[in-house]
Amino acid sequence: MNSNVINTVRWKFIYAFLLSGILTAAVLYGGSRVGQSILEAQTYPNYSVSAKGIRWLIHNIGSVPLMIVVGALGFVLFFFLFSRKVMRVLDEITAGIQEVAKGELSHRIEVKTSDEFGVVAASINQMAEQLQLSLQEERNAVAAKNDLITGISHDLRTPLTSILGFLEYVEKDRYQDEIEMRYYVSIAYEKSLTLRRLIDDLFEYTRVSGGSLPLSLNALNLNSFLMQLAEEFAPMLEDAGMTYTIVGGQEPLWILAAPGELVRAYENLFSNAIRYGSQGKVMEIGLALEEEEAVVRISNYGDPIPAQDLPRLFERFYRVDKSRSRDTGGTGLGLAIAKSMIELHHGNITVYSENGRTDFVTRFPVIDPPVLRK
Repeated sequence: MNSNVINTVRWKFIYAFLLSGILTAAVLYGGSRVGQSILEAQTYPNYSVSAKGIRWLIHNIGSVPLMIVVGALGFVLFFFLFSRKVMRVLDEITAGIQEVAKGELSHRIEVKTSDEFGVVAASINQMAEQLQLSLQEERNAVAAKNDLITGISHDLRTPLTSILGFLEYVEKDRYQDEIEMRYYVSIAYEKSLTLRRLIDDLFEYTRVSGGSLPLSLNALNLNSFLMQLAEEFAPMLEDAGMTYTIVGGQEPLWILAAPGELVRAYENLFSNAIRYGSQGKVMEIGLALEEEEAVVRISNYGDPIPAQDLPRLFERFYRVDKSRSRDTGGTGLGLAIAKSMIELHHGNITVYSENGRTDFVTRFPVIDPPVLRK
């Protein structure tokens, strides 16, 4: 018989029942032999007190009723002893369920058996762990929502305060001449553009990270895609006193992508490289095939990002102090949008920064080149 079938609660109770019956029968047989020997003995006056008591019971109650009572009591006692271990496990499971019901989700029941009770204990532990994770995720979601609201409020209030301040100067004629008025209006206009850019980025981030962005994925040659995008950034590179160079990319790298959406991710990475790497004078775009993955490396040269800031660089509204602040024109959402967009394309992004060089590395699974129809 299968050992898994034998090692069940049902069979353990059957074993306890059989053993209790066998031991009860043995006790009754032994008792009957002792009683018979007492009845057949002739030296009645020399009986011990216990023997006299047994003889009295037999004569006044009867041997059959006496054996029934002793057998019932013995069977219950033996069954209790043999099933005690199983019932102890049930008591522990019950106590564990009560702890979980009280909200002690960190409580775990020790799994001592591999029978049904062991499965129940493991299932309860798994349920408690899932509830604990769900509760933690809910708390994290609430904290993230509060952080998002706080970040949005802070970032919207800053340019809006400047806009209202300079427009107040104009409204109350607190300027000396038209030149100063135009200066105030110009500042308000620039702050309005910053505010619009922040709102656009916020909308884009919400759309991407919320999973409401449907993607129509098609075969895309990543080499030509990035080369064309780099050419479009030539004027911005020129304004920053920079150039770009492409390393590798001799062989086409085909991936599944939605070009209109993926371009948003690389626009943010290119803009980031230009904004913070102008002192290095060059933006490097590396293309390579590594272990069935298309690898793109966007590199810039300048002040490295501190190691403690690297793990949080893709968080929304996170900015590295000093060198990566709002003063440089970023909204704090660009890299978060880039990460979410790349992950929607089944890719991943990492960042490395040391020795005056910062690399943003993206990886995508490659596909076979599409077959051209004649």
